[in-house]
Amino acid sequence: MLRDIRGATAVEYGLIAALMVLAMLVGMQAFADETASMWTQVSSSAAQAMD
Repeated sequence: MLRDIRGATAVEYGLIAALMVLAMLVGMQAFADETASMWTQVSSSAAQAMD
């Protein structure tokens, strides 16, 4: 049973997929923060222009 490695490839692919998802989530979070900051700035500029 210790020498049976049939499931090792599936586990490795699962770990790779999990790391890719984690990297995507981190990237999306950074993108979301930048986007929110941009829209806050746009909103402030529009409010100042309307005053």
